[in-house]
Amino acid sequence: MKRTLSAACALALLAFPAVSISPLLAQDSAENALPRGLQTGDEVPWIYRGSDVPQDKDWLFGELENGLRYAVRRNSVPPEQASIRIRIDAGSLHERDDEQGFAHLMEHLSFRESKYLGPAQAIPTWQRLGATFGSDTNAETSPTHTVYKLDLPGITPASLDESFKLLSGMIREPVLSQANVATEVPIVLAEKRERGGAGFRVDTKTRETLFAGQRLANRLPIGTEETLEAATGKALQEFHQRWYRPENTVIVVAGDADPVELARLVEKWFGDWQGTGPHVEAPDFGDPVAPAGADPANPLGEMAVVVEPDMPRALTYAIMRPWRPVNDTIVYNEGLLLDAIGQAIINRRLRSRARSGGSFLEAQVYQDDVSRSTDATFVTVIPLSNDWQTALADTRALIADALATPPTQEEIDREVAEFDVAFASELEQKAVLAGSKLADQIVQAVDIRETVAAPETVLNVFRGMSKRLNPQEVHARTKALFEGDVIRAVYVTPEATDGDVSALKLALSQEVKPDGTARLAAQAISFDDLPPIGEPGAITAEGELGITGIPEIEKVEFANGTRAILWANDAEPGRVTVKVRFGAGYRAFSPEDAPYVALGEMALVGAGLGELGQEELDRITTGRKMGFDFGIDEGSFTFTAQTRSADVSDQLYLFAAKLGMPRWDESPILRSKAAAGLAYDALSSSPGGVLNRDLDFLLRNRDPRFITPNPKMMAEATPEGFRKVWEPILKQGPVEVLVFGEFDRDEVVETLRRTFGALDPRTPIPASVAGWLPEFPDANGGPTVLNHRGDPNQAAAVIAWPSGGGIEGLRESRQLEILTQLFNNRLMDVMREKTGASYAPQVVSDWPRDLSGGGTIMALAQLRPEDVPVFFSEAEKIAADLSINPPDADELNRVTEPLRQLISRASTGNNFWLYQLEGASFDPRRVGLLRSLLVDYSQTSPEVMQLLATRYLTSRKPWQLAIIPEGQALATSLPAGRSSGSEVSGR
Repeated sequence: MKRTLSAACALALLAFPAVSISPLLAQDSAENALPRGLQTGDEVPWIYRGSDVPQDKDWLFGELENGLRYAVRRNSVPPEQASIRIRIDAGSLHERDDEQGFAHLMEHLSFRESKYLGPAQAIPTWQRLGATFGSDTNAETSPTHTVYKLDLPGITPASLDESFKLLSGMIREPVLSQANVATEVPIVLAEKRERGGAGFRVDTKTRETLFAGQRLANRLPIGTEETLEAATGKALQEFHQRWYRPENTVIVVAGDADPVELARLVEKWFGDWQGTGPHVEAPDFGDPVAPAGADPANPLGEMAVVVEPDMPRALTYAIMRPWRPVNDTIVYNEGLLLDAIGQAIINRRLRSRARSGGSFLEAQVYQDDVSRSTDATFVTVIPLSNDWQTALADTRALIADALATPPTQEEIDREVAEFDVAFASELEQKAVLAGSKLADQIVQAVDIRETVAAPETVLNVFRGMSKRLNPQEVHARTKALFEGDVIRAVYVTPEATDGDVSALKLALSQEVKPDGTARLAAQAISFDDLPPIGEPGAITAEGELGITGIPEIEKVEFANGTRAILWANDAEPGRVTVKVRFGAGYRAFSPEDAPYVALGEMALVGAGLGELGQEELDRITTGRKMGFDFGIDEGSFTFTAQTRSADVSDQLYLFAAKLGMPRWDESPILRSKAAAGLAYDALSSSPGGVLNRDLDFLLRNRDPRFITPNPKMMAEATPEGFRKVWEPILKQGPVEVLVFGEFDRDEVVETLRRTFGALDPRTPIPASVAGWLPEFPDANGGPTVLNHRGDPNQAAAVIAWPSGGGIEGLRESRQLEILTQLFNNRLMDVMREKTGASYAPQVVSDWPRDLSGGGTIMALAQLRPEDVPVFFSEAEKIAADLSINPPDADELNRVTEPLRQLISRASTGNNFWLYQLEGASFDPRRVGLLRSLLVDYSQTSPEVMQLLATRYLTSRKPWQLAIIPEGQALATSLPAGRSSGSEVSGR
């Protein structure tokens, strides 16, 4: 029996009343006059002009007399939310030379102050309406557009109307004063600074080379320091008047409301908008052009060799063609699908060659229409050594074979099966596609000047072109992908002696002999032919898990100790989530096992199972929706997959076989060693890279299990050592299987009996391992200081306090999340809004549920080296202030309302319940704690926050970490004039 997981069911279980939809949002609007811009009847909607693609009837489209276009639809995923997107057809490619960065700066200024929002009031206002800043409230600027995004939860007629009002003020009438520009520019410069370093330099040189002669070559959305520092309110006003106009605007809304009412709101707040001054056409973005005298048969153009000591070798070349608008017809889309099939065949051959010991770690081809500037085919190669010429030649030889000889029908059929299952899955899951994703799809379609197609249309078009999916047509389209007006290339290397532009040009001009040895022969593999894992196990107990109101959530126990939690429901049609928890996680390793921890995350799945190596795994899952994600937590290991009802039984077999009959192929381990070695030095090239490399290790008092292995450690690791570490781990500790989604309950139970129930009894986790807890570092010796080799104006800082862990303190950890968000808001206010020292400081709480301790509260930011002491000082001030001056009702509401809405939305999906209930078959306390979850996250008091701040933030000296450039010393005092004073409460 299945049960639909409705919003009302979920919220009732969590002891919080569901918000009822107002009659205004649910009413039938047929009796009212339709909005004047709505395109109905035989009128072709604006997005489908010139196209024969069937219209997606779930969308309503409109176009106003002022030129503004909109698209609206009803969508109830998640319930009671509206996703609003406002796209302005202006990005960095629309900027004049002295305006570089203005499109992005305008995005910031629109949030800074506008007609209906006072200075710095946008974020708190949206928080009061339940939207989380950064996820529910955001914006993006690209070379071709600026998009404002709002996912508004808990919608009511009043909140929707208010939101459209506020958004209209932001878009139509931002306050572009000099004072606001002066406030926002440092924040943008902080954002720019965080993106700097070796990676940014490589991206910059790559962009300049590949798009030479086009506007895209030297116009990045972040802009330049010179143009940003010279920005004025008057100049921004001119930019706004030129591009922020109704004819350049598309508004998209997908929400749990009557779409006609959504259209009325669009027209109410934007219908009378008129642009200032004459309409301005977008500038010509330019075309890729070959140098004069280039060989038409091999039109080599601009080349660059970029030397960055900390970056791994990588080579990219591109065959470039002019981009032109198209009529988005069915025939055109069939051609794109043929292109995709051809690329998939080449990429599978490249992947096979890399796995079998090729000269490259990875190689790939892909076609992309880049920023309406070029239609290009890119080839990327990651050499295994400094012999990049051989890696490039081998890659080109495999591509040459694809151009010389048509693929086999078997190869085509294999890729067709992969595409078919992907498109079929999208159709199956159409009813549960989030409104935010639907809205984003329209925005993307507008950006590339194409239409939007319903999932059934995509599948029908694909299946309807079966006669075209033959070797001749695929071959013809593949050859066209490698024809173009100019070929450009960039080689990145850590060593200046590796080669120069002449060597790169020579390597690309040399003819290569087609290499057909990587063509994959058809070798049918069936799950029916695989060996059994063991004798089917006996079920020793089964019944309800014990959740009041949802008796369908079951627990099943097997004689070998395996336990399963099952919930068959149709909340997400066509989707099943499978998660397997086993063993002891990080606790299972010895300190000397460090390199094998990292290698396990990279290579354990690829090492195979039973009779299946990596290639066989790829083949047996062709045309199936299956996955195999592996993770290591502090208390357990996990296998996770998103699958579907037709494939869930075979998915369970794969997971169980990995535990019961693992395989130990060497190639994935050797390739992972090489990949880790190539990537290691790059981690030193920026503060963020050093954080990713060392933070977990340092926060756990330098426990070797959490270290990022250096090249020497990786070089000493062996396939034999890998097996010695991982083979006993796969046999150790209890196993819990969770299956949530749309599946046949009896069939899954029988599959579990034949798979996980058939495993040998597990080796117990030793008591010494079970009781392990990570240690918190000593904070009495002053800040820990690390160095990076990036830009001299980049730094990062971390301040952390120990907290706790375990189920017994779970309710307190939820209240601690509220405190963490209060801390985050105050830190954002000081470090970003008031001082402009950091673009996105953040505060996070980690409370391990499987351990009885080891949690942390941590604040971190990327900033300038001289601002590191400021960050430490302000964070400690905020911590102290929270323990002395409790937050008022408004400050609390700005945290608890978004948290309440976040949980309310998440609780309508299976993944939410799976995460909350994992481990519950062995620890029933997790079930009992479920009922208080929403209350714990959304209801508190100033006194509780003050108590928690005193307990966790001021009772112990915090640990501090500073990451500064090599050759610089950490400042020991605040720079002159940079103390923030007393404004730390955020009230």
